[in-house]
Amino acid sequence: MSPTAGIKVARVITRLNVGGPARHVTILSSRAGPEWNGVLLAGETDAREGSLLEEARAAGSKVITVPGLKRPVRPAADLRAFWWLLGYFRRERPELVATHTAKAGALGRLAAYLAGVPVRVHTFHGHVLEGYFSGPRSWFYLFVERLLGRLTTHFVAISPEIAEDLNRMGIGRGRTTIVRLGLELDHLKQGQRGTLRAELGLPASAPLVGIVGRLVPIKAHGLFLDAATLVGEQHPEAHFVIVGDGELWDELHAEVAWRQLEPRVHFTGWRHDLPEVYADLDVVVCCSRNEGTPVCLIEAGAAGKPVVGTSVGGVPDIISQGVNGFLVPSGDATALAGAVSGLLDDPDLAQALGEAGSRSAFEQHGAARMVSELRQLYQSLLTGAKLRMAAG
Repeated sequence: MSPTAGIKVARVITRLNVGGPARHVTILSSRAGPEWNGVLLAGETDAREGSLLEEARAAGSKVITVPGLKRPVRPAADLRAFWWLLGYFRRERPELVATHTAKAGALGRLAAYLAGVPVRVHTFHGHVLEGYFSGPRSWFYLFVERLLGRLTTHFVAISPEIAEDLNRMGIGRGRTTIVRLGLELDHLKQGQRGTLRAELGLPASAPLVGIVGRLVPIKAHGLFLDAATLVGEQHPEAHFVIVGDGELWDELHAEVAWRQLEPRVHFTGWRHDLPEVYADLDVVVCCSRNEGTPVCLIEAGAAGKPVVGTSVGGVPDIISQGVNGFLVPSGDATALAGAVSGLLDDPDLAQALGEAGSRSAFEQHGAARMVSELRQLYQSLLTGAKLRMAAG
């Protein structure tokens, strides 16, 4: 980081894979402005997860790869990443270090503390301390997070539900600010209907239901296929599209073949034309077992599409029941299929919910609002740190 201008800020994230945390830091880095001299420190991304690295650099972010920083726990590589971060912070002397995601949060905060960084902020992007791991592992991560909390100046939660969970678990009480996830949304209203349907060979009249996200167990694509089977019984003309890639790619293809859904279930991999993808979808589904703030639901809302989601994590913060979509119990394929079929049966209702979702997305989840709120928070924390140092 150059010593010539701006407040020195270093953001640390485990990987720039396609998803909410990476989009969050990319937007913050690209919109920082000249008064914030920022750098984005990121680990390596698995090719199947999709990478936002080039997108981040194209948007103006200065990205530096942290050697050894990857999601899996690997003691030798983790130690290498920690020493690299410690050396970087001691050499560059940032005034604020903001960490995102679990691995980067642990290594980054510890390194920043030992390097004497005045302000250390960690953002929780989801309910990672419960619901993702077994009981003993969740307990261990909670124990570690409580220890790390002593090294953390302030916490950011991207939804009220996450903030409530942190408070209940005794993390960051009195030191947590809610700053809702913000995204670049304007382009999502500009998609032209027909591109994806033409690619898939579907008529304009065929109902098309989609799920967008990483192909990983927590996203419960098997539940989506259960619901697709049930919806297909009521709407034999309906088709279903799975947008994304990940570790379950081969397994899901095999499951679709075993269920004999191949004619009506389509895989697209990662797409860079999301406005066109959403434009062709009639209903967007998020049936995860756990979620922070699901990007796909915000994007779908911005594109004017009705949504159906499982009532887990931060999903109820996005979906207002019967206003912009429908919430269903986690793991309930019948309820999920019923909500989707209801929207396909009533195009006027679907349109009304989509319009409400668009208003909500732009009012609550725009990038400019998020950047402004975090700038104010950072400035307040830096001012407080300077006052404490001046007081001795």
